[in-house]
Amino acid sequence: MQIALQKVLPVFFEENKNDGSQVWNKIVSFSKGQNIHIIAPSGSGKTTLIHFLYGLRNDYSGHILYDANDIKHFDAEKFSIWRKQHISIVFQDLRLFPEQTILQNLEIKRVLSSFQAAENIAAMAERLGIKTKLHQLCKNCSYGEQQRAAIIRALQQPFDFLLLDEPFSHLDELNRVKAMELMEEESKKRNATIILADLREIEYFKSEITLHL
Repeated sequence: MQIALQKVLPVFFEENKNDGSQVWNKIVSFSKGQNIHIIAPSGSGKTTLIHFLYGLRNDYSGHILYDANDIKHFDAEKFSIWRKQHISIVFQDLRLFPEQTILQNLEIKRVLSSFQAAENIAAMAERLGIKTKLHQLCKNCSYGEQQRAAIIRALQQPFDFLLLDEPFSHLDELNRVKAMELMEEESKKRNATIILADLREIEYFKSEITLHL
């Protein structure tokens, strides 16, 4: 499986093109099994790119192709199937349900996906230091704890591509490394690609390709 970006440019950048970008308005492709690190300074469209790749927005010129299929032509049903089977995401704003517990948030994804065994949630939570928080409401947990929960949630489904939008912003160095190791292990099990977009270089992320947005 492959993602190809063919001269993709957000409409709000069309009058002020950044010719120095290695992504916008260029032809680039990401193959399954490669890890991609996108370094994106503030204002360069980091979250916009992740939303484009996930199909949440289509306010761009050019084309995004998944195995030669232009995602602008996907209907709601095709997007739903494609996201369930092929692509997972950690949003910058997390998008957890605040009135539910951490465990309930994770179980929703696990049950809908029918991919991971139930006991894997506790094992992942223990690795990332939030096992004691599983029965607390999300809104009562710190942002760093919620961030780790969002990472675990993204790993409850099958995927060929894992999209990460600044996933470590509220984690200390030790927890960043632990979270990255867990995601890389789960990605390798699937022979999948991690696409990580962050404001700075993440030295403990082993990427085959680094691009500046």
